[in-house]
Amino acid sequence: MLKRLRRGLWNYRSLVLIAVTPLLLLPLPLVVRTQEAECAFVLLLMATFWVTEVIPLPVTSMLPAVLFPMFGIMKASDVAREYLKNYQLLLVGVICLATSIKKWGLNRRIALRLVTMLGVNPAWLMLGFMSGCAFLSLWVQNTLAVTMVMPIVEAVLQQILKDKEGGCVGEDNPNLQLEETDGHVETMQVSVSEQKHPDVPEETFTCVQIQTVSPPAAAQGIFPSVQVAVSPSAAPSRSKQDLMICKAICLSIVYSSSIGGISTLPGTSPNLIFSEYLNQIYPDCNSVNFGTWLLLCLPISVVLLLLTWLWLNWLFIGSDFRFLWRCGGEPSENEAATRKVIEEQYRSLGPMSSQEMFTGGVFLVMVLLWLTRSPGFMPGWASLLPHNPGYITDATVALLLGLLFFIVPAYGPSRKYEAMISWEEFQAAMPWRVVLLVGGGFALAEGTKVSGLSLWLAKLLTPLGELPVLATITVACIIVTTVTQVASNATTVTVFLPILSPLAEAIHVNPLYVLIPTTLCTSLSFLLPVSNMTNAIIFAYGYLNIIDMVKAGLGAAMISIPVVLLAVVTLGVPLFSLDTYPDWAPVLPGFNSTAL
Repeated sequence: MLKRLRRGLWNYRSLVLIAVTPLLLLPLPLVVRTQEAECAFVLLLMATFWVTEVIPLPVTSMLPAVLFPMFGIMKASDVAREYLKNYQLLLVGVICLATSIKKWGLNRRIALRLVTMLGVNPAWLMLGFMSGCAFLSLWVQNTLAVTMVMPIVEAVLQQILKDKEGGCVGEDNPNLQLEETDGHVETMQVSVSEQKHPDVPEETFTCVQIQTVSPPAAAQGIFPSVQVAVSPSAAPSRSKQDLMICKAICLSIVYSSSIGGISTLPGTSPNLIFSEYLNQIYPDCNSVNFGTWLLLCLPISVVLLLLTWLWLNWLFIGSDFRFLWRCGGEPSENEAATRKVIEEQYRSLGPMSSQEMFTGGVFLVMVLLWLTRSPGFMPGWASLLPHNPGYITDATVALLLGLLFFIVPAYGPSRKYEAMISWEEFQAAMPWRVVLLVGGGFALAEGTKVSGLSLWLAKLLTPLGELPVLATITVACIIVTTVTQVASNATTVTVFLPILSPLAEAIHVNPLYVLIPTTLCTSLSFLLPVSNMTNAIIFAYGYLNIIDMVKAGLGAAMISIPVVLLAVVTLGVPLFSLDTYPDWAPVLPGFNSTAL
């Protein structure tokens, strides 16, 4: 009987946690009976549900719309306004661009071109894929960049693992060819669970065979439906070195997507959430824009990309780095075969289509307008608009150009009118769950401000001002990096921003000094398949074990935190005046100075 009870509780553990958590937190609103305590109840409840994911993240994000009006913290109409902000509109424009890039195959052309330029030596091949994925991640969300690049990587990995006696890839398996049909790119589809993934056997290596499927145009999107057929390997001739190369390349795609994404504000969800939070809490802060963020974070991305490339080389391929200066020589049989596959894939693309040219042109115009809207060191084009120069944001640019993809015809007048992208394709690519998650975070942040909880936290954290500022920031970065390994990046940054900004105010430090490095560290989720969606996608391909990800991810995280802190201290201080307390941040009682 007791055994059945335990089994029942375990099977319903999610429901038990959903019921027990509010009961444990109820003393806050019932005993303390202040708005600060009621808001703290909502904050802790949402943080618990977000981290444990006992209910879907978007559902948890809607709790403020129910609880804040019930507690009298905010009106329902005021809470509703927090769920659609500048961030969501910017994301809509960016996803329009990403959908067109994916649909017309521009991502394949960029990735294959970079790979062919850098060569097919395993180390240079990995750097080529990293560069292509990182470049795409500058402009689209990390998950989109990975799903764009991985079909190309998979074909190359299958060639590396080719069994000379007739294995699972090569000429005997024509399904690995990434061909185009009717102007649409076929995508290799991989089915990924967002939370749980089957472990790969520790000793038996597997060969993943993925058949390309050509779905109807209306159903194609950036997130392909993934079906992985994993079959036991019967190819003993495959060397351990080849398998290590495959592991390194797969991990390099994950790392480069995260590293590239931190370079621009639209590149990853934490950056966009940070930007919108800054506009909401500190509306007079105008120092963070597309240009200044790029100036700070692009060098960080380049350095991290090179360091993680060297780390993966040393960990999986070997410690011989003579390839860095060694040129020429005859390529090995594997390298020659790999080069042949890549060159065939690139030749199969043919000349650049008019659709690709238009997409590339819109992309360049969008980046140019972002950079010149309000560069900071000189008046931007937004200042030329009469009366309302401050009304234009990056979202305005993204939406204006994104809407063109629904209007401009994809083909000439000889064919039936069809826009560059359809609503169905956009809808399949749009991460609605992220939109709701971020909206809930904005509502929570506004609730902490209205209820006075943020001010209470600031007073509580005032004693931390006695510690060195850099030590406080380092501890915050380590905590955030640790949490983001077990919770999604968007969840982590949403939970910590309302805590860290009062901390900065309490110790009388420029809030950007704390928020920028911690936001960047939120993207360093390298260790586990559940850390973020990109990790889950790569893990589902079957080349990696959990221990591979933990071992490599731990080193990558330890490399990344010092680089982020060093860049913020050296580049960020003069760029954002981090060494002074800004006039746009509130001054708490007891602080009269404006300098650190």
